[in-house]
Amino acid sequence: MKKPSRILALALALMLVVAMVAACAEEPAPVVDEPVVDETPEPEPEPEPEPEPDEDYEPVEDYEPVEDEATDVDIRIALVGHGPASLQFDGSFNEGAWMGILEFLEAHGLDADAHAMWFQASEPDDESRVDVMVDAIETWGADILVLPGFHFAASVYTAANMFPDVMFVAIDYTPAPGPTPANVVSVVYAEEQSGFLAGYAAVMDGYRDLGFMGGVAVPAVVRFGHGFIEGAEFAAQELGLDAGEVTILYNYLGAFGPDPAINTLATSWYAGGTEVIFVAAGLAWQSVAPAASDAGAWVIGVDTDQSLLPGIDTSMFLTSAMKSLAVSVYDMLADFANGAFRGGSDLHFSAVNNGVALPMANSQFSTFSQAQYDAIFAQLVDGSIVVSTVLPGDGESTDPTTMITTELVTVEFIN
Repeated sequence: MKKPSRILALALALMLVVAMVAACAEEPAPVVDEPVVDETPEPEPEPEPEPEPDEDYEPVEDYEPVEDEATDVDIRIALVGHGPASLQFDGSFNEGAWMGILEFLEAHGLDADAHAMWFQASEPDDESRVDVMVDAIETWGADILVLPGFHFAASVYTAANMFPDVMFVAIDYTPAPGPTPANVVSVVYAEEQSGFLAGYAAVMDGYRDLGFMGGVAVPAVVRFGHGFIEGAEFAAQELGLDAGEVTILYNYLGAFGPDPAINTLATSWYAGGTEVIFVAAGLAWQSVAPAASDAGAWVIGVDTDQSLLPGIDTSMFLTSAMKSLAVSVYDMLADFANGAFRGGSDLHFSAVNNGVALPMANSQFSTFSQAQYDAIFAQLVDGSIVVSTVLPGDGESTDPTTMITTELVTVEFIN
């Protein structure tokens, strides 16, 4: 009886082993989780918001320079670009400010490499602008920062409060929010007068088909454009021209840089008969000038005398609607060096203090003379000609024909 029992026990054990092997064979292999890849495309960065136009623009205090008598000046000056697209040598706004810095340093016998530096925000946003200003102050030791352009309107307020012992020169805008801080001076210009001179001169010189290309409808650009219309209208009245004899194509490009689309637009305007285009749009002149050259037509530059741009053909620049960038920057630095920095002030540069001009020596007018220029300029100085500073308010159209009344000049707004 024992032998069969052992055989049975072995058989049962064998059956158990087989069952266990079978169970293991049927058990699924362990699952290894693979990393989840998010294939959702990253959203495009939102465009930087444009500042609201000044609804109630009023000229501020006319600047009266102090005599520059400073000696033994020890100063570090930072010129700051608002973002990666802002170039130091842009042939326009930044370069004009830099020339003022260099002129000040030369006048005081200071080495530019040791006393001036260009800084540039890494991104086109206020956080990056504050970061680069902090870097200029804490890392390099800047005593005074020159900040060209409306992009700094909010960030200068932040930085000025962080560093009350550092001075800031805000060019072409007033800080927001609130009043201008005690260590910030705001420098603004009568762009409407500069644009007026350009429009007046072009029509007096015989041109009848004009164009205006502004960058973005911010206050300074709008004033350039509106002044251009009013100058053309004033000249048409003086010459006794018929209504509609002078036309202006008017457009805001939505950008301050070169773009093939801008070149295409300028080419189409010139092909349609436009003789000269006033480009108040920063580096966008780089796209308009080749189109003018190809068409044998003209460009009016902005901010600085753009006929002096080095290394390029500038033969197509009829003139430039200038603002005294170099002069005003020099004066603000001289005020600082002389202990007369006007922090908390909003200063106005106009015809009264030579804050605007046309570069007559380098303009290429056929008949418009220096005497004619001096006469019209004098009327701006004495107030017998007052150029409108009306700007669109919140939610209003930027169409100039809704704000500027003309009797002789026909303005076509291209939105």
